[in-house]
Amino acid sequence: MMEDNMEKLLHYVWQHRILPPGELHTTDGRTVEIINPGLHNLNAGPDFFNAQVRIGGALWVGNVEIHCLASDWYRHRHDSDPAYNNVVLHVVEREDCTVTTENGTVLPQIVVSVPPYIAENYAELLAEDAYPPCYRIIPQVPPLTVHAWMDALAAERLEHKTQRIENWIKRTEGDWQRTFFITLARAFGFGTNAEAFEQWAFQIRQDQVGKHRDNPLQVEAYFMAVAGLLEGTETSGTVSDDMAMLLREIKFMKSKFSIVPMKRQIWKLGRLRPQNFPQVRISQLAALYSSERINFSDIRSMKQISDIRKALSVKALGFATKPYGLSEKSIDLLVINAICPTLFAYGRYCGKDFLCEMAIELLAQIPPEQNHVIRYWQRAGVTAEHAADSQALLHLKAKYCDTKDCLRCRFGPIYLQKRQRQDAACNLPKA
Repeated sequence: MMEDNMEKLLHYVWQHRILPPGELHTTDGRTVEIINPGLHNLNAGPDFFNAQVRIGGALWVGNVEIHCLASDWYRHRHDSDPAYNNVVLHVVEREDCTVTTENGTVLPQIVVSVPPYIAENYAELLAEDAYPPCYRIIPQVPPLTVHAWMDALAAERLEHKTQRIENWIKRTEGDWQRTFFITLARAFGFGTNAEAFEQWAFQIRQDQVGKHRDNPLQVEAYFMAVAGLLEGTETSGTVSDDMAMLLREIKFMKSKFSIVPMKRQIWKLGRLRPQNFPQVRISQLAALYSSERINFSDIRSMKQISDIRKALSVKALGFATKPYGLSEKSIDLLVINAICPTLFAYGRYCGKDFLCEMAIELLAQIPPEQNHVIRYWQRAGVTAEHAADSQALLHLKAKYCDTKDCLRCRFGPIYLQKRQRQDAACNLPKA
């Protein structure tokens, strides 16, 4: 097992007090009583904060550092780092030296071993090629544990999406309406053109296009002028009358506002269905914008998914394309990837917890997404009942399974605790 993984396992053993029975002693013979293992630190600095340990009858409150080898203390240069002066106990798998802090204190050390069955289970989990790697124990996980973990993951997913929105609110100098427009625009990229739509949305000047909001043709022209998707299209010849009219308006908008169009190469156009072309999505956004149905203040007051679906039900304007409408599935994806994250982020920003709760409640009103990740988990025994669950499972894969961060997943410790390799209680998941 790689050293980094072994150290993570030592963290797990310490955090959950999986320690040998009987009295513990430091390497110099003093008794050790663990009152509180401390708070696990996943950032820079000592591994556990605010631990409470009794050493030789004296109560110590401070931090704990954990290494495979005691000499790793010096290899990581903790001996010259003042941030480690408040470490009260050094936990190691093997003591190969004594250690001192930057201020000269000799640290007490305790040797902790990982139980062999836990090390074997962990190695097995890391080596598993099937997805999810813990499929053998999933059927034995109590339903309450599964539901609690799914709820936590759904909130964590929204927290993760909030980080991007928080960056945008800084760039927009606190303009939530513009930030909402950017978030919605990125979602209109439906993955393939998400980055291009984000870039496009940041170039939309609300003070410019807002002057033409009552004219759908001019809104679409402004949006298309910024996107650059119709650059080089002739205004006469084979184009329709509607297209010719739109191109004339684009020329007018470019001249009036000195618009520098985006490069066409930024947009991904290959292997897309016509209704997913960015031109269509921009036209749909223009229709929404000119109808004034995407005001964030209005969205915040909608508690039912039916109301939001109605607000987002729109067809492309049709000047540049056929009047493709947004399907209910597409609208639900916009709610999942734009409406709910913005509500959650705004709730956190303003300290309005009810908006955070509303975001999660809206997800629970939407059918679960259907993709290979959700199907894998269903075959393993975990079924997504709604979009909050499917978002939870997507987050689980991206942030825990793909990074092999099994020790922070609530399923991983259950797997580690099995005493022997169990026959699969379910069929091996297949794609």
